Amino acid sequence: MKTLTRLLNPKSIAFVGGNECAIAIRRTRELGFTGTIYAVHPKRDELSGGPTLKSPEDIPEAVDAAFIAVKNEPTIEVVRALAAKGCGGAVIYAAGFAETGNTELQRKLLAAANGMPLMGPNCYGFVNTLSRAALWPDETGLEPVERGVALITQSGNIACNFTMMMRGLPVASVFSIGNQVDVGMHDMVETLSADPRISAIGLHVEGLPDVAAFARAAALARQRKVPIVVLKTGRSEQGAKVAMSHTSSLAGADTLYDALFERYGIARMKSVSAFAETLKFLHNGGPITDSRLVSLSCSGGEAALVADMALEKKVSFPPFNAATKPRVAATLNEYVAIDNPLDYHTFIWGQPEKLTATFTEVLKGGFDVGMVILDTPTHPKMKPEAWATTARAMAAASQATGARAAVVASLSEGMPLSLADELSQSGVAPMMGLDDALTAFEAAAFIGRNWARTEDLPEMLPPVTKGSEERIFSESAAKELLKKHGLSVPEGIVCPAEDAVAAAERLGYPVTLKVSSAAIAHKTEAGGVVLNLRTADEVREAAQRMAKLAPDVLVERMVTGAVAELIIGLTSDPQFGTALVVGAGGILTELLKDSVTLILPTTRTEIERALKTLKVWTLVEGFRGKSGDAEAVIRAVEAVADFANANRGYVDEVDVNPLLVLKDGAVAVDALIKMRKS
Repeated sequence: MKTLTRLLNPKSIAFVGGNECAIAIRRTRELGFTGTIYAVHPKRDELSGGPTLKSPEDIPEAVDAAFIAVKNEPTIEVVRALAAKGCGGAVIYAAGFAETGNTELQRKLLAAANGMPLMGPNCYGFVNTLSRAALWPDETGLEPVERGVALITQSGNIACNFTMMMRGLPVASVFSIGNQVDVGMHDMVETLSADPRISAIGLHVEGLPDVAAFARAAALARQRKVPIVVLKTGRSEQGAKVAMSHTSSLAGADTLYDALFERYGIARMKSVSAFAETLKFLHNGGPITDSRLVSLSCSGGEAALVADMALEKKVSFPPFNAATKPRVAATLNEYVAIDNPLDYHTFIWGQPEKLTATFTEVLKGGFDVGMVILDTPTHPKMKPEAWATTARAMAAASQATGARAAVVASLSEGMPLSLADELSQSGVAPMMGLDDALTAFEAAAFIGRNWARTEDLPEMLPPVTKGSEERIFSESAAKELLKKHGLSVPEGIVCPAEDAVAAAERLGYPVTLKVSSAAIAHKTEAGGVVLNLRTADEVREAAQRMAKLAPDVLVERMVTGAVAELIIGLTSDPQFGTALVVGAGGILTELLKDSVTLILPTTRTEIERALKTLKVWTLVEGFRGKSGDAEAVIRAVEAVADFANANRGYVDEVDVNPLLVLKDGAVAVDALIKMRKS
């Protein structure tokens, strides 16, 4: 890990450049920075109200941090001069490096640093309210906080947006890291997760140059109990192309990022608003152990709305238990139906004692989160006091019971900032937007469940590529290779087409006949597969037809009685290395798109957990009186993973499809292997 202490928590800062530096100096002063500031400009005598030095060589000390805002090529000489003086690190504002294809200039930049940490290039830098430093050339509304979330982005504008928001989210620091020529996302995660003042970390990710290093940092954050939320772009083909051109980062296979986040308990968001609200909820109390919610509102419409919205989330509204229900009823009018979600009507509206009594009994019910739906007026003609009474009653109930609580505005604009700040200070999450709030609760539960897992996580290995030209193995050869690692395959014989009958009689009927040729990838479409042959004449006729495709055939004992068909695959990715895919197999593979991806190496526990997420797994566990051998399926997946590990760097593709799941056993009836020669 890079040592970033001086750069992120400077006592002295050099600003090298013109207008952008003038803005950054102003922002740093506004935050209350009490250290030494040096402005450097070759032609201007004054910058942001202070004198300038003419060159970096004139700086009288080894500054802790530098913000460099000059053109790309002159940047290199400035970096070289600062590194020679022992600077603690520098932010490189200039663009025109690898994101435009100028990889050589980016290489020269890194060489000039000579080990000095570099953030960027093509980045906005950072605002760290904890150290009162703003190496930041733009507006910012951030105020110093004692504790808050850290945001790390690959987009300067997304970073800017978070410095200007008003959502009741305490932001300790925002970092725009650009091309990651030196300081990477993993360095930032590892550094920030060690700071007790950081309550959660939010990441905007376009691509990770070093996935293995990020995995190590994510594992450390998980160990330190610092939750991570990610906004990962590049799901679409267009998004991936934009990411590549923006910061020269490969977007990578999106399913592999999902597998990475799943392993380390990183909650992935699809929108900026859900990203912010999830971080806010995590700041106010951290993850939760489960997603059992209770909802309160004085409207039946809102109660129905939240119940319906929950159908799209992994959250639930369980009924009140036998002890809680009568206690809640005792605080309310006899006409109120005690259900969850609870419509408590307006009988107690504006009465703080009665509201607090009801909310307290509700929060005693053992739910993971108690929420009151409350849209507070922000229109200047309206007075919000009565609504604030309800919010304060929820805060009082939370403090009395110790239960997690949230006040949720159904519309994001239904939460005045003053009320949000008040609630947050009392430990209640002020959530803006009902859908985003439910997403946040779901994400917090996902993280909590991940943290509760006790198994050791496998160390992620950096990708390697070995071997020379690619070789495609015939089906029989592929099966033999996989069989050595424990995969069960049908008994079979490869022979000339004219010997097919003899082979069939040796195996015993019924048999399957397939053309044996590595050159024919899609045998079924080519007429190279015939199933359930029961007589010598049937075999002879099929063999004669296949002889026109290739001289040899594969005769196999027919496998019957399958309750499900699965696919097990291996793919090679330049960022992640070899990955394992399991899903619904057979002819429905492309249609159903029911699959899950695992990063290798993996564990039996991960494999089992992944299989249980598949829709097709219902057939294996038992459907309409039939069930399959789940243990045999797990062993089959382990066998393919073991083959990948034994041939790390050589495997390009493996396709076991279908794996027939039987009442007893699981048999691979087709297999394809593409790998490079050693």
